[in-house]
Amino acid sequence: MGKNKLAKFEEMKAFEHVVQAPYKTVKHHDFHLKGKWANVFFGNDNPLVVELGCGKGEYSVELAEKYPDKNFLGVDIKGARLWKGSKIALEKELKNVGFLRTNIEIIDQFFGPNEVDEIWLTFPDPQMKKFRKRLTSTVFLKRYQPFLKENGIIHLKTDSRFQYSYTSALVHLNEFDVIAETDNLYESEILDDTLRIKTFYEKQWLSRGIKIKYLAFRFGENKGDWKEPEHKFEKDDYRSFGRSARDMP
Repeated sequence: MGKNKLAKFEEMKAFEHVVQAPYKTVKHHDFHLKGKWANVFFGNDNPLVVELGCGKGEYSVELAEKYPDKNFLGVDIKGARLWKGSKIALEKELKNVGFLRTNIEIIDQFFGPNEVDEIWLTFPDPQMKKFRKRLTSTVFLKRYQPFLKENGIIHLKTDSRFQYSYTSALVHLNEFDVIAETDNLYESEILDDTLRIKTFYEKQWLSRGIKIKYLAFRFGENKGDWKEPEHKFEKDDYRSFGRSARDMP
């Protein structure tokens, strides 16, 4: 590990708005802030919005600036990335945004029943070969359901045609309540100030001519036996920057 990363990890230990609890430190027991994020961590009773796979935390930070009456928690396992967002939040003296460094596979161990109002999934890895690792698969949705409020919203913002098509099919197959859906966000009527927030990588996708997709939904009345779509979805012919990314619609 490079000295720069080690320095960031060391600095982040002193950040009161950052909680570090990777799998090896939590394993199979519940976390001490479970059910207490608003009152204990943020010191208020405002709604809690969680961004899973937040990367550098840009979206969480900008959301916190726009909505001071809500609490925002960015979650990622990459400590060097989280350092960026946590540093910005510290410099801006934002009190309504924090970060959790952990494995998303055990995310249900960190929140109590009905604790979270909204979930944002911003440009997750589509995991085209392993559906069980997709953050919008039934595997993960079942992990979110216990801690997401009854009318809680899940937002997906993605560059991936595969991720969007798969999630849309899953949502409609299971008759979830669709709030908004578009395969070309920046040419759609639903575009607003919240959806205009752009991460570093989103700006690069846009510069390459790649369309951004957005889907927002609630579980609605269907809280039972969810199904995976059987349709074979066209795979993206790129992965990420530095790995054969190229222009495509």
